[in-house]
Amino acid sequence: MANKINIKLILELHSRGLSRNRIDSERHIGKHSVSAVLKRAEELKLAYIDIQDMNDAELYRKFFPDKYSAEILYELPDYAYVHKELSRTGVTLKLLWAEYNSKCIQSSKLPVGYAKFCDDYRKYINTNSLTNHLVHKPGIIVEVDWSGSTMQLTDKYTGEIIPVYLFVATLPYSQYSFVEPCLNMKEDTLLMCHVKMFDFFGGVTNRIVCDNLKTGVIKHPKEGDIILNEKYESFGQHYVTAIMPAPVRTPKAKASVRVLSAR
Repeated sequence: MANKINIKLILELHSRGLSRNRIDSERHIGKHSVSAVLKRAEELKLAYIDIQDMNDAELYRKFFPDKYSAEILYELPDYAYVHKELSRTGVTLKLLWAEYNSKCIQSSKLPVGYAKFCDDYRKYINTNSLTNHLVHKPGIIVEVDWSGSTMQLTDKYTGEIIPVYLFVATLPYSQYSFVEPCLNMKEDTLLMCHVKMFDFFGGVTNRIVCDNLKTGVIKHPKEGDIILNEKYESFGQHYVTAIMPAPVRTPKAKASVRVLSAR
């Protein structure tokens, strides 16, 4: 069963005068979840006294109808189970998604895709203030980005100073890195850097954690599906790897590659 936001508890604690930060720290409910519930309660003009007799399913449907409909349509993963299993040696998100997918097929229910499975697990981690996303395993993730600083190339015939952009990729488990100097940061250049990166590493990782690059990511909302541009999405499908943009304004999600970029 999917992990749902405890709406009733949040509203009850808020009615007692607890701030969002205290609800987060004392009950380990993520600030984003607390804020979403309180904002929705304000929109609906509802307080704890209005909903205290409602059951959890009815309350969830009233506050988050889109999420409720999606959960009726799809058999959502049990991310508490996923989080627990990932602590075992040799267990990866890819294996857990395959297990979940198989169970859905056996029960004639619709599974979510691998990219959404991974992205929703990341959201579960952030919502519940967990830290498993910083424990990396060999060959599972590669973090990619354009370096914040540029270099220069001088044309020896004309003296022209040409800016050089650095594509940086790091395997967070080993900190093994790949750097490719480029004359531009266009989409085709980005994809060619990915190809050279995989050739350098000698294989393809399960996931690519990238920045919200304008050349690769069209839309990255807080809620809903991430939309990649056609070429980047096709690239991921061709190499059978999940492309997962890092959360906006969350540098910790790409800590390894950001450290290398800053050097």
